[in-house]
Amino acid sequence: MKKTSIFLLSSILFSASALASEETINKEAMQTTAGGFQGPSVDDTLSTVEEVMNAGWLTDGNKVTLVGHIVKSMGNDIYTFQDSTGQMPIEIEADEWGGQTVTPKDKVKIFGEIEKNDSEAAVEADSVRIIK
Repeated sequence: MKKTSIFLLSSILFSASALASEETINKEAMQTTAGGFQGPSVDDTLSTVEEVMNAGWLTDGNKVTLVGHIVKSMGNDIYTFQDSTGQMPIEIEADEWGGQTVTPKDKVKIFGEIEKNDSEAAVEADSVRIIK
């Protein structure tokens, strides 16, 4: 009786582990054969001057988030923005500053949109935030 119980218990444990192994193999097989596209999408946010300036396929309104420095005022709400990849003109209207005074030494995060078609600025800022 004890041998039969031990045998049955061993059989159950062995069967359970075999089923678990088969399930793992099937899951791995499904994951590797699922396929699809992995890469940027239209909804991805551009984050450097270089990306914005090279994004000729994008239309006005595509979102950008830039981190860098506003280095110069060009007049008429147009400023020169600079990050580690380059410089470009951006438009920042008076109400987008949020009451902050920004100098070229301040590191800022700019949330905005592509504005390449009808403007001298590559980006129109929606908001500017000083980051520390």
